[in-house]
Amino acid sequence: MELGLRGLGRMGMGIARRLARAGHRVVAFDRKAEWMAEAREAGVVTAASVEEIATSLSPPRAVWLMVPEGKPVEDMIALLLPRLASGDILIDGGNSYYKDSMRRAQGLEPRGISFVDVGTSGGIWGEREGFCLMIGGEKEAVERLRPIFDSLAPREGWLHAGPSGAGHFVKMVHNGVEYGMMQAYAEGFELMAASEFGLDLARVAHLWDHGGVVRSWLLELAEAALKKNPDLSGIVPYVEDSGEGRWTVHECVDRGVPAGVIALSLFNRFRSRQENSFADRLLAALRNEFGGHAIKTKP
Repeated sequence: MELGLRGLGRMGMGIARRLARAGHRVVAFDRKAEWMAEAREAGVVTAASVEEIATSLSPPRAVWLMVPEGKPVEDMIALLLPRLASGDILIDGGNSYYKDSMRRAQGLEPRGISFVDVGTSGGIWGEREGFCLMIGGEKEAVERLRPIFDSLAPREGWLHAGPSGAGHFVKMVHNGVEYGMMQAYAEGFELMAASEFGLDLARVAHLWDHGGVVRSWLLELAEAALKKNPDLSGIVPYVEDSGEGRWTVHECVDRGVPAGVIALSLFNRFRSRQENSFADRLLAALRNEFGGHAIKTKP
């Protein structure tokens, strides 16, 4: 197939290279010249602009956006719309909010343009291992894209989850679950690091991944990180979040679904960014007030 691609970041580049190796014609654009050069070396055709992506493809066209959620997606749609026609497909493979995807699909429908939302998981390993694709959109459009999805995903690694928005909804929940799993691993390994046994945590991670109930790809990554840096020296304890965990918690509140683990894991990420927590200082002050417990002060 032919596919246009806007965005050659970590995952976008992996998508472009994996598709090119599979024999698809990929026409890509990114503002970073070095990424464009890297894509060309992998057999990807590069365009001079976003608009040129559309004009370089034969109708009916399919263009995949791999850009940050929100305004960047809106901007790309606005740039491409004058060059797209009825029968074309616009794909959002980033981490967009599912309600935005539903709205975008509704807005494009009168023009005869299909909007397919693809929640994409796999990170920087997706190029080698295959990407897990959670897909929402019209059945006909998804079926047209089947050769692309088959090339990107491992066996049984993609799913047409439902109508527009379903793909990004499933990906949102996927990332919320990911937050909880990561937090559980982090707490467990911290407890083992605090023990008196001098445990080799990388070897423990390796062991658990061979028959343990908690085995997972995240555990493999924990093993790799601990092998490289057993005491995690030099790493600042500051954990970002990219938005999907917040959306998951908001959705749980709106629907009255209890999700304490996911919510707490998100709040712990917020906590990691506080260098001088007011809450912790108030806790110390309260202990002093009711029990006369000592307060540590700065020198």
